[in-house]
Amino acid sequence: MTDYYYLIPIAIALGLTGLLAFIWSLGSGQYEDLDGAAERILHQETDEPLS
Repeated sequence: MTDYYYLIPIAIALGLTGLLAFIWSLGSGQYEDLDGAAERILHQETDEPLS
């Protein structure tokens, strides 16, 4: 039972850390252009070999 006194705060801290990282990524524009990279790969103008 005393293990819960350590595990619960650690679990809450990890959850809050993940939530804050997600909120930061939303605020910094990480999810703005989801289709841009996929479209750039399909429509490249130069088709040169990678030698």
